[in-house]
Amino acid sequence: MELWNVTLINSFFLIGILQDSRFPELICVIIIFLYLVAMASNGLLLLLIAMDNRLHVPMYFMLSQLSLLDLLFTSVVAPKTLVDYLSGQNTISFTGCGLQMFLALTLGGAEDILLAFMAYDRYVAIRHPLNYMVIMRPKVCWSMVAVSWLLASLSALVHTIYTMHFPFCRNQEIHHLLCEIPPLLKLACVDTSQYKFILYTTGVTFLLMPLSAIFASYALVLTDVFHMPSGQGREKALLTCSSHLTVVGLYYGAAMFMYVLPSAYHSSQQDNILSVFYTIVTPALNPLIYSLRNKDVLGALKKLFYGFFILLSHSCWTVHCLLH
Repeated sequence: MELWNVTLINSFFLIGILQDSRFPELICVIIIFLYLVAMASNGLLLLLIAMDNRLHVPMYFMLSQLSLLDLLFTSVVAPKTLVDYLSGQNTISFTGCGLQMFLALTLGGAEDILLAFMAYDRYVAIRHPLNYMVIMRPKVCWSMVAVSWLLASLSALVHTIYTMHFPFCRNQEIHHLLCEIPPLLKLACVDTSQYKFILYTTGVTFLLMPLSAIFASYALVLTDVFHMPSGQGREKALLTCSSHLTVVGLYYGAAMFMYVLPSAYHSSQQDNILSVFYTIVTPALNPLIYSLRNKDVLGALKKLFYGFFILLSHSCWTVHCLLH
C-alpha cells in the first residue's frame, strides 16, 4: 500500500457513530442532551463542594477531582463530534489527532488511578475513622491527585508519540468517535503486532493494578462494615461504597473491553458505541450516582437553592420598591 505523505495529506476522517448510523439526528440529540447533563451536573457538584464548608473533607475533595476529570474528558470529544456533524465535516488534522489522543489517554489514565485512591480514602475512613483527617490530610490528598496526573500524562505522552510515528496509508478513515490507539493502528502500513503486544501488556498493568487495589480495599472495608454495631452507620458506609463501586464498574468495564480484550473479539461498530459510553454517558452518570443518595450533597444543593431563592426575592423586592 502506498504511504501517505504528511506534507501533502495531513488529516484524518473520523467516522464516528453519527457518520455510521441510520438515525444520526436522534443520536445527535441524545449526545447533546448527555453532554449538557455532564457539564451541568459535574459543574454543579464542583460548585457545591467549593462553596459548602461541610463538604471540605478528603472524600469530597477526591470527588471534585473526579468531576473535573469527567468534565474535561467529555469536553475533549463531544463538542468536536457535534460540530463536525452539524457542519458536515469530520476531518481532524494530524496534530489535532495526536493532541486529542494525548488528552484522552491522560484524562482516562488519571481517572483510572484516582478511582484507586478514592477506594483507599474509603478504606481509611471506615477502618481508621479516628485518624482519618490525619492520614488523609490536604498534603496527602494533593499528592494523590498529582501522582494521578503525572503517571497518566507520562504514559499518554509515550504512547501518543510512538503511535503517531508510524507511517500511515492513504486510507485516512478512522472508524471511531475519537483518535485512539487501537483504531489508528489499523491504518499503519507496517507491522504493529509487537507494539500491540506492548500496548496490551501496559494496558493490563495500568488497569489491573489499580483495580486489584480497589478490590483489596473494599474486601477489608466490607469486613469492617458488616461488623459495625450501628445499623445507620452500616447503611451510610454501604451507600458510599456502592456509589464508588458503581462508578468503578462503569469505567473499568469499558476500559477493559477497549484495551484489554483482543481486537479480534470486538468490531469497529462495537468500539464506536462503547466510545460514546465512556466519553459521554459515563461522565453524565457519575455525578448523579454520587449525588442522588448522598445526604450531604443533597443538603448542600438545598442550601444553595435556598440562598439563590432568598437573593432573588430580595432583588425583586428592591426592584419593586424602586419602581413604586
